Amino acid sequence: MQTIVPILRYRDARGAIRSLCACFGFVELFSEPPSGDVVRHARLQLGTNEIMVGSIRPGDGIESPLELGAATQGLCVYVDDVDAHFQRARAAGAAIDGAPEDTAFGRTYQVTDIEGHPWTFSSPPSVVRSGEE
Repeated sequence: MQTIVPILRYRDARGAIRSLCACFGFVELFSEPPSGDVVRHARLQLGTNEIMVGSIRPGDGIESPLELGAATQGLCVYVDDVDAHFQRARAAGAAIDGAPEDTAFGRTYQVTDIEGHPWTFSSPPSVVRSGEE
């Protein structure tokens, strides 16, 4: 069971939902309301994990990086085939920040979504946890 669910805000939440589905393979589970310019709450799924997406709401303290001019967090998502995921994202027009490469943490690439949220897609971890040898 997933116990931490990221919440992302967008100026154009409907466009972000379309892009996240096309570029990264998310599936829209639902959106409230189901149509119109404003998204009060939407849930998207990738594999067994979910994110929440919504329109910017004045006064709630969560902004789009597009509004702030900077990101204040990033998301790391584990995928089974980093190279295939990268090809999908690139073919769908995602803003690629770094091609797949092998790192000490596994195979990984970086991309920025349509409003500036940074994403890292990586192979599942197989590193030794701190304190283990």
